Amino acid sequence: MRTTSIKHIILIAGLTGMLYSCSTQHHFQRETVSTKGLFGNSEKTDTATIAHKPWRELFTETYLEKLIQEGLDHNSDLQIAVQKVLEAEAYFSQSKAAMLPNLSVKATGNYTGNPETLYPSGPAEVKYFQLGADASWEIDLWGKLKSSKRGAYANLLATDAGKKAVQTRLIADIATAYYNLIGLDEKLTITRQTVKNNIDLVETIKLLKESGKVTGAAVVQSEAARYAAEVTIPDLEQQIRETENGMDILLGRVPGSIERGKIDDQTLTLDLNTGIPAQLLDNRPDVMQAEFAVMSAYETTNSARAYFYPALTLTASSGFVSTDLNQFFDPKSFAANVIGGLTQPLFNKKINTTRLKVAQAQQEEALISFRNTLLIAGGEVQNALGSYESSVQKIALRKLQLEALVKSVDFTKELLNYGSATYIEVLNAQTSLLSAQLSRVNDRLQQLDATITLYRALGGGWK
Repeated sequence: MRTTSIKHIILIAGLTGMLYSCSTQHHFQRETVSTKGLFGNSEKTDTATIAHKPWRELFTETYLEKLIQEGLDHNSDLQIAVQKVLEAEAYFSQSKAAMLPNLSVKATGNYTGNPETLYPSGPAEVKYFQLGADASWEIDLWGKLKSSKRGAYANLLATDAGKKAVQTRLIADIATAYYNLIGLDEKLTITRQTVKNNIDLVETIKLLKESGKVTGAAVVQSEAARYAAEVTIPDLEQQIRETENGMDILLGRVPGSIERGKIDDQTLTLDLNTGIPAQLLDNRPDVMQAEFAVMSAYETTNSARAYFYPALTLTASSGFVSTDLNQFFDPKSFAANVIGGLTQPLFNKKINTTRLKVAQAQQEEALISFRNTLLIAGGEVQNALGSYESSVQKIALRKLQLEALVKSVDFTKELLNYGSATYIEVLNAQTSLLSAQLSRVNDRLQQLDATITLYRALGGGWK
């Protein structure tokens, strides 16, 4: 009897090995995508890229460095992303455990009292006790469980890449908000100085009126110019408060003031090395995340395909069963059972077919999304490079404009005292100077923002 059972187990094991050797499982191959031309005319062959530079080496100002670190420590979005990674790790651990047998232990006691009208000759009562273990194991013939495990691992990698994407975006957002804040500070300083200069001009024109060189209209118009500049101050102050509050949210703190420096003290690297487009696949987190999503979808398709093939399951149970507790652990009370089953699906209400079709469609969706994410990344790099080059040209030209406007204001003021220029010319000169000074701040902010955007677009900030 035992010899026959052993033969059956050996037969099942041999059949298992033969079927396993016929596994139709497919292995994932990294998608071949063309990255040629992603960076436009600026494409180079040098692999040096600012994406490899740690964020502390790019943002070296003390105030900004402290703020970025505070954001990394307390930002709620980043903390949520970390928890999602822990969730993915738990699912991956579960997928590995799915390869192991199920094992359970049970202890039962049963008592039945039979009615004498149905069982006149007994037994009047039946009782038995049982202590044993049950085990079942699905042998992964076609790699269904292995595909699920690899899919869970791909999801883990994708979730981790998502966390890195949140981090790179957070660093960029904090730096951008910081530069906008000190830019507003500079605009407020310029505006206040302009108001002071306009007040001085009003006093000068009043003196000229008393000497009969100008009329009362000149005084009124100079005062109007003064208030036109001064009325923008409350708006600038409100923008500063709103920007501070926005930064506080990024930093995970309650609303309050932000300690900061000045815009003229900011220095960023001028070596804007982009590397080659293919490096986006390994540097930029959202591109990495999209590619891992393709891998996960591929393994889901593998798993769905395996449902069409036979499933081999081994189940076993053993333990002690007795009607008398005194004889419970007697060797004669020991019982064991081993079952091997092979199930081939024939008709399953199209569940398997639908599962495979959906998996294949989702795999294609993931691939399209991956390619689109790569295109978006290339476009962002090109836009950032173009914005930076534009800002450099504007800064150089703005410097010349400001030099000319400063001279224009000085000359017209001097000519006004001699009656060779009108007060309108002075007001126009001062208005043009204020506009150029504010534009100079915007030019500098554009340059800083383009550098930040390029750093993030290339995948910098998470290493």
